[in-house]
Amino acid sequence: MKGMNNWRSGAQGNLWLADAMLLAVAIIWGSSYAVAKQALWFYPVLGFLAIRFGLTFILLLPQLRGERLRAIRPGLPLGGVMLGIFLCETWGVMLTTASNAAFLISLCVVFTPFVEWAMLRQRPSNLLFGACGLSLVGVWLLTGGLAISLNLGDGLMLAAALLRAVLVCFTRRLTADLQVPALALTAVQSGVVASGCLVLGLALPGGMPALPQSPTFWAATLYLVGFATLFALYAQNLALGRTSATRVSLLMGSEPLFGAIIAGLWLGERLTLTEWSGGLLIMLATLGTLRFGDVAAPVVGEGREPAACPATSRH
Repeated sequence: MKGMNNWRSGAQGNLWLADAMLLAVAIIWGSSYAVAKQALWFYPVLGFLAIRFGLTFILLLPQLRGERLRAIRPGLPLGGVMLGIFLCETWGVMLTTASNAAFLISLCVVFTPFVEWAMLRQRPSNLLFGACGLSLVGVWLLTGGLAISLNLGDGLMLAAALLRAVLVCFTRRLTADLQVPALALTAVQSGVVASGCLVLGLALPGGMPALPQSPTFWAATLYLVGFATLFALYAQNLALGRTSATRVSLLMGSEPLFGAIIAGLWLGERLTLTEWSGGLLIMLATLGTLRFGDVAAPVVGEGREPAACPATSRH
């Protein structure tokens, strides 16, 4: 009996540890919008992404050896999709508020079953149609309600959310039978994003500006690489072995709320009651899709993606 009690105590401890780590990741991902917005005060989008994902690629390069090299084949096209995501998302963060960005990007969860419907002819359940309608009302309220003011940044965040849904479906298709390690796949994708941004940046008139000297920029970039990518991947992979997909979904679904709160405390952004109502409706639609729909838990942030797929990267 004593041994059984010790086992139960240990299992409960592991569950609480997993929950705490996932909640920490949700907070980190929520903060990433404000951190990225601050980094963009010092360096343009293409340069920032080239540095950020170049560092990520270098740190993860040791993962690409032996059988893990099989991550290259699916990683190249998936990296191309991820390049489009981060171009939309990072310019979107620069052109809208960090609060709006955090709420709008979470719509990738609601979009995913409809992308699957288009690609695989698998009709979503009626509940998911309801969640989609709820999210549309949320977007309407978040962007102004009757005085709707969907700006370019908001539009880019919606495009990024749609591309994330496409990435989820392509990842499932391209890695279904390969069992590609998450870190190896993230390494390849990061290399594609860094290379793509560097080529685009050098192709512009005047090329890339000199590297920024601001300690704030480098602190923000290293935070995103170290915590929003590497720690998040580790915590996600550890937690998924110790807790249920439902708990993962509910904990990670709190990310937009943390994003809005941190943006308010750090950047001084303020949402009106109408905008808060819209953001919370988006969260409810996302959580409803995850909890009762047929979508895997989104574990896509820097390294975030559905639990059914190998990890990708996120803001």
